[in-house]
Amino acid sequence: MAPTDLLPASGNLYDALRAGFPADMDRPALALADGRAWRWRDLDAASGKIANLLLSLDLPPEPDGSPPRLMVQTEKSPEALLLFLAALRAGFVHVPLNPAYRDAEMQHFIEDARPAVLVCSPAAFPALSTLGFQRGVRHVYTLGSAGEGTLIDRASFQPEACATQPCTPGQAAALIYTSGTTGRSKGAQLCHAALLANARIVGRAWGWTGADVLVHALPIFHIHGLFVAAMGALLHGSTMRWLDRFEPQAVRAQLPGASLFMGVPTMYSRLLREPELDHATCASLRLCVSGSAPLSAETFAAWEARTGHRILERYGMSEAGMIASNPLHGERRPATVGPALPGVDLRVVDAGDRPLPAGETGAVQVAGPSLFDGYWRQPAKTAEAFVTDADGRRWFRTGDLGRLDAHGVLTLDGRGSDLIISGGFNVYPAEIEQALDSLPGVAESAVIGVPHPDFGEGVLAVLVASTKPPPEDAGLLAALRQKLAAFKCPKAIVWTEALPRNAMGKVQKKQLREQHAGAFTPGPAGG
Repeated sequence: MAPTDLLPASGNLYDALRAGFPADMDRPALALADGRAWRWRDLDAASGKIANLLLSLDLPPEPDGSPPRLMVQTEKSPEALLLFLAALRAGFVHVPLNPAYRDAEMQHFIEDARPAVLVCSPAAFPALSTLGFQRGVRHVYTLGSAGEGTLIDRASFQPEACATQPCTPGQAAALIYTSGTTGRSKGAQLCHAALLANARIVGRAWGWTGADVLVHALPIFHIHGLFVAAMGALLHGSTMRWLDRFEPQAVRAQLPGASLFMGVPTMYSRLLREPELDHATCASLRLCVSGSAPLSAETFAAWEARTGHRILERYGMSEAGMIASNPLHGERRPATVGPALPGVDLRVVDAGDRPLPAGETGAVQVAGPSLFDGYWRQPAKTAEAFVTDADGRRWFRTGDLGRLDAHGVLTLDGRGSDLIISGGFNVYPAEIEQALDSLPGVAESAVIGVPHPDFGEGVLAVLVASTKPPPEDAGLLAALRQKLAAFKCPKAIVWTEALPRNAMGKVQKKQLREQHAGAFTPGPAGG
C-alpha cells in the first residue's frame, strides 16, 4: 500500500491537486484549439457542481465497504476531465473505459466493476442504459464530445462550492482495466496516495513547473493521458493545450510556444510525416516523452534530426505507475527506458525470484509507492502478481522481460508471454525487432512464435514495408544473419499493410499469433 503521509489532511487526492493550482486562478488551465479556454477557477467550480450532483445521489458504500464506482465511457473532452476531478472530490472510484469498446465488451466491464453510476455518450445511452439497469447500475447519465448531455444539464442546478470528501488510508481512487493481451482485462485498484506519489515522482524527475505548457493529445481513459500527463499538469499548475484527439497537423500547430509533449511512438512516427515539422516549430519544447509501447531507434534518430530534440523514453504500466525513465539531463539511449525513477526500486530476477547479474535477461519486478493494491475481485490473480523477499519487501511481477546494465539502465526484451522457445533456445522478440527495424525497406516489425513441427515454436516475422515493392525476403534474412545468431532469425516472413494495435499503440501479438498459427503447419491452414 502506498504511504498516506503524502496526502493532505482529508486523505483526498483532489485537495493535493487543488493545492497545486496557481495563485492566479484566471490563468488558462485548458487552452482549446478553437481559442476557448477553461480557467483554473472554472475547473474548480465546474467539477464542484458535478461532485455535488454525485453526492446528491446519496449512494451508500458497497457491501464490502468500498466507495461507489463511477464508470465513464465517453469521448475525450474538458468535461470528461472535470468528471474525473468530481469523482475524486465526491470520494467515488473513477472507472474510465475506452470509448471504442462495443456493447458485448461493455457488458463484461459492467458485470465486473459493478458501478453505481454510468456515464456514456448520448448515442450509446439506449444500449448501455439497458445493460446497466439490468446489472444493478443505479444511475446512467450522458456526456457528449462537445460537453452536451444529461450529466452537465443536471449538474448545472448544483452549487459550485463542494467540500472534498475525506478518504480513509488506502481508499481506492481509480479502477483501471489493463489491456488484456493475455485474456480478459483485469481491474487494477489504485488508491489516492499511489496516484499522488506517481505524479510527484514524475514531476521531480522531469522538472515540471507551473511555467510549463503541455500539448495534450492523449486519451484520458489510460494512465499515460490521465495520471501522467493531465495529473502532472494539474499538480504543478501547468497549462494544457487540449486536443480531443490526436491529429498530426493539429498537434504540429500547437507545438510552437509549448514546452512539453507526451505521446506514444505511433504519434511521433506520424508527426514525422508532417512536412512543416522542423527545428523552428519545436524551438520552445524542453521535453518530448514517449511511452506505452517501444520506441524504435529509427524514430528516435529521425525525431532528433527533424526537431533537434532527443525523445525521453520511459517505462510504466497501469499497476505500477511510472517505473523507469531516461534522464532529464544526460544521455538518452534509444531502445532503453533508463534507470528506476527516484523512490522506485527495480530488479531483474530468474525463475526462482533471485536477482540476476547485470546483462542477463530475466523477469522485471518493481517495488515502490505507486503500486496498485490488487486486482478487483481477483484475489488469486493478485497473489500471483506479487512476491515478498526475505526482507519482507513486496515486489510486483510486471510480466516483462528485461536486463539491467552495470549502471542500472533497463532494456526491455518484451513480455514474458511473448518469449519464444525455439528448438530449446530462448528467443526474445524485442531484440529481433530492433534488428529488423534497422534494415532498409522495413517500416516496423512484430516477431512472434507459432507452432512448428520440428522446433516446437518457429520464429515468424510480420513486417510492414517502407518501400514498394518490399525487399526480398532472402536478402532481409541474409542481412539479419549478419546481426543475430542463426537460431534467433525468423524461419519465415509475412508482409502486411499494418500491425494490429490497441488504443495506446501496443502491437496485439496475441491477435497475430492466432492469425498466423498455421504458418509452419502442413495442411490447409499452413502455408
